[in-house]
Amino acid sequence: MSVKSIVLLVFLIIVGALVFDAVFVVHERERALLLRFGEAKRSYGDDDAGLHFKIPIAEEVRRFDGRILTLDTPAQRYFTIEKKPVIVDLFVKWRVGDVERYYTATSGEEQRAMGQLEDRVNEGLRNQIGRRDMHEVISGERDLLMNELTAQLNGIMADEFGVAVIDIRVKRIDLPEEVSDAVFDRMNSEREIEARQYRATGQELAIGIRADADRQAIVISAEANRESEKIRGDGDARSAEIYANAYGQDPEFYSFYRSINAYRKVFEDGSAMLVIDPSSEFFRFLKAEQP
Repeated sequence: MSVKSIVLLVFLIIVGALVFDAVFVVHERERALLLRFGEAKRSYGDDDAGLHFKIPIAEEVRRFDGRILTLDTPAQRYFTIEKKPVIVDLFVKWRVGDVERYYTATSGEEQRAMGQLEDRVNEGLRNQIGRRDMHEVISGERDLLMNELTAQLNGIMADEFGVAVIDIRVKRIDLPEEVSDAVFDRMNSEREIEARQYRATGQELAIGIRADADRQAIVISAEANRESEKIRGDGDARSAEIYANAYGQDPEFYSFYRSINAYRKVFEDGSAMLVIDPSSEFFRFLKAEQP
């Protein structure tokens, strides 16, 4: 191969390398920043995906993850306005917003950006919780607290680091172990007091119901006895009337009938002994009739 051919081949290789270096592609999931001798010249966002050109050697492209990222912070201890400690475990959804500002503030280092975001989250959450009591932090205003913190941090991180804070969510809020025991004991005592109140109310109602039932039972029994006595009295009166009418039809026969029944009852077991005047009316029907 001649020298001319070698020179031409080298020239073509150099030209090919320059052409290849002048073309770059930005993907949909990426953010990119065009640097000219280290100075930012242009940023590429969601709407700039595709093929682009740059000046070879003089310009370079820095790429950053454009997707929504997650910062999972370790659980931290914070204090409410009552100086009561709570342990909060949360995560943050964020993404690169202003590419040029992000590169200037963090040199494009994702870990550095996440470290700055974590510091701001802890500081903002400490301020938010410090203005609220325990109930508001745990349940009453948790959503409001997170919304305020998200809006506040989004403004700060966007201005300082070019980072957009999408959302902040709490995974769990716990009490420290030394506080949990005291809180659980107090809750247990409150529930026990409430249970005793319910039992006392139930017993009071039960006593009233039993007393009313006993009163109704006495009233019903008294009315039943009165009605039975009335019926029994009416029956006795009717019986006496029937006996009187029957006795009036044949007094001598019924006198004999009663005497016979009296004899049977007196001498039924055969061991009865009576000391009676023989002329007593009791023996009237045992005497032989004199002709």
